[in-house]
Amino acid sequence: MHRRQFLTLAAGSLAAGALAACAPRAAQKAIAAGGSGSGSLDSVAAFNAARRFAKTPFGEIAYVDRGSGPAALFLHGFPLNSYQWRGAIDRLSPYRRCVAPDSMGLGYTRPAPGQSVTPADQVQMLAYLLDQLHIDTVDLIANDSGGAVAQLFMTMHPERVRTVLLTNCDVEPDSPPPAVLPVLEAARRGKFADEWLVPNVLDKNFARSPKGLGGATFTYPARMADETFDMYLGPIVATPQRKALADAYALGLDPNPLAGVEPLLKKSTIPTRIIWGTGDTIFKGSDPDYLDKTLGNSKGVRRIEGANLFFPEEFPDVIAEEAKKLWGIA
Repeated sequence: MHRRQFLTLAAGSLAAGALAACAPRAAQKAIAAGGSGSGSLDSVAAFNAARRFAKTPFGEIAYVDRGSGPAALFLHGFPLNSYQWRGAIDRLSPYRRCVAPDSMGLGYTRPAPGQSVTPADQVQMLAYLLDQLHIDTVDLIANDSGGAVAQLFMTMHPERVRTVLLTNCDVEPDSPPPAVLPVLEAARRGKFADEWLVPNVLDKNFARSPKGLGGATFTYPARMADETFDMYLGPIVATPQRKALADAYALGLDPNPLAGVEPLLKKSTIPTRIIWGTGDTIFKGSDPDYLDKTLGNSKGVRRIEGANLFFPEEFPDVIAEEAKKLWGIA
């Protein structure tokens, strides 16, 4: 299902203020959570306990940092946050120092007042964050709009990237994809969060339906817990200011943030592997082949039959398997 199909509820029948007030209390409180955490991250409580905040000129960047050794940097999709990668981090932290930040405008990151949140700004923030964490080079793992940021990062800072693992994401000829145009229209009206996200917070059965966020972008939405939706969407709908940041994030995807990147990708020598869910109706089925032909050091495409856009959360074993192969770990 396309993202344009998220909204079938008559959002106008509910006042925006009332919608925000109804967001689950636990999700609102979680914004302030932090700490180092320990053990598995496969629960909201554990992930909240593991969250840290880095004070930067870009704002307070929320991130999780697990494991040791060479670093892997995980970039999440829209409108998710680093919780998307909890399963992959659990599996890969024995081999890498796994760092998963929340993008500016999403999740639990608190951007500085007036901070722009375009993909190019995300790249600058990430470079600063890595410096602050004393990380010189990374293995990139990315999904959805995080994949666009990854492509910009690997072309702007090639010396800092050892390998790249891309899943369903923007590519230069398909960014933003047509299915996202209604999102952009709502964001221009300042109504993206109210019209597209709040209904999913208020009604988790709707969220798991074919017309909700889960049904449109996850392979097995019926398996998604209520708290998962709250973890992703609660911080975004918590205040008018956070809603405005989500609008700004969406608008940062237009005009095409990847315009002109193709020649740089062709020159890239960074080993890059592509994993693509074939059930995704947001991006074109031909997009992984475009990446395979364009990337200067592509390591080929693996298709996951029937998997939807946000499949990395649901198939962490696949992410871990492909990452270890790319990293040369038996």
